[in-house]
Amino acid sequence: MYLPKQFNNTDPAIAQRIMREHPLASIVSVGDDGFPVLSHIPLHWQAVSLWGESASEHGVLLGHCARANPHAQLLASQSQALVSFMGPQAYMSPGVYADKQRVPTWSYLAVQANVQVRIIDPQTDRDRLLKCLIADHEPSYAQQWRELPASYTTAMLNGIVAFEMQIADLQCAVKLNQHRPEAHVAMHAAYAAGTSTEQTLARWMEDLGLLPQTPSKV
Repeated sequence: MYLPKQFNNTDPAIAQRIMREHPLASIVSVGDDGFPVLSHIPLHWQAVSLWGESASEHGVLLGHCARANPHAQLLASQSQALVSFMGPQAYMSPGVYADKQRVPTWSYLAVQANVQVRIIDPQTDRDRLLKCLIADHEPSYAQQWRELPASYTTAMLNGIVAFEMQIADLQCAVKLNQHRPEAHVAMHAAYAAGTSTEQTLARWMEDLGLLPQTPSKV
């Protein structure tokens, strides 16, 4: 992705936080006609493989899609894919600057990963993968899943294609006007008084130490 050096964040903890807090990813493969195929799929990041094997320095992503989704066949037949996570994002007004010769822009945090795809076939491993997703989003549902009839859970597991994605390369964009520190206080105040997404950006500014005398928390 286009990544000016002032917005290129190389702290792995930042990328991991974005992937965990905003798990609905865009997965892109190349279709048989050469045109990109995209699916929006929630993914679980972890440091090691589902089987406890060593992962790359960037970790792995676990997910699944419906077996009826044509993208499932591409993930099974192609070893590579592109995965994109969009974190909080919002408009930024030029009103945060003291001078008038400024233009609007957009603030955002994003992660892009090149991945190696591995299909998870055994039903027991697919079940383990689902439990990782359940633990992320609704831990209390795990007990209900365990108590469902085997005929039902087997049918559900057979209806998905599960995969593990080893992250081979990763880029992380943090575009919060880092190169314009004179506007940070006004920018933070505007976001803190805005929508819930804008308030999230204000907290990121705090956590990254972008305000005067505010040490980084991440």
